[in-house]
Amino acid sequence: MPATSPNIASLRRNYTSESLSETDVKTDPIEQFDHWFREALESELPEPNAMTLASATRTGRPSARTVLLKGFDHQGFVFYTNYESRKGAELDDNPQAALLFTWLELERQVRIEGAVERVSEAESQAYFQSRPKESQIGAWASPQSRPIENRNVLEDKVHELATTFKHDEVLPLPPFWGGYRVRPVCVEFWQGRESRLHDRILYTRTEKGWEIERLAP
Repeated sequence: MPATSPNIASLRRNYTSESLSETDVKTDPIEQFDHWFREALESELPEPNAMTLASATRTGRPSARTVLLKGFDHQGFVFYTNYESRKGAELDDNPQAALLFTWLELERQVRIEGAVERVSEAESQAYFQSRPKESQIGAWASPQSRPIENRNVLEDKVHELATTFKHDEVLPLPPFWGGYRVRPVCVEFWQGRESRLHDRILYTRTEKGWEIERLAP
């Protein structure tokens, strides 16, 4: 180990700000998520809608990356991407995913697992055309996840598209771009507590509705 390396094993912090009880949470995990998400927004956290998306290949090889939540309701949690990217290919081949929100300033995490489906083309188009024009051009220009020779390739493509669509307020939806919805089958809310005795409340979807139980930390 290099002499200047920090002693990672000694890094620790006590979580003392809040508690979470199975008798206090809302009966529906989407409503509970909405409550926590509003508190994250009110706390002015940086990128409160940033979430880790974990996917896997058909053979089970996992990968994870950060994406941005762009909507949620009782149907599920929505984000947008290039369908031909690595995550798009994995989600199409193995339509199961996990999401993780980490709000360290609030000493909270939310874990979501569920099946994945593409949103409708109309939903994708509505969101795409709400984006800044520069972001629309970026989506068209980037062959996401594929090797490119250098950055100039990307910048030249952006310049070409900016010229092509110079007089257009919005661009058409790329056929390779759109949204995915994660339909949750389980949602876990984690609240940091003192001495690592954290509160973990798990919602599991059943035929009768959502079952709520506490997990050991």
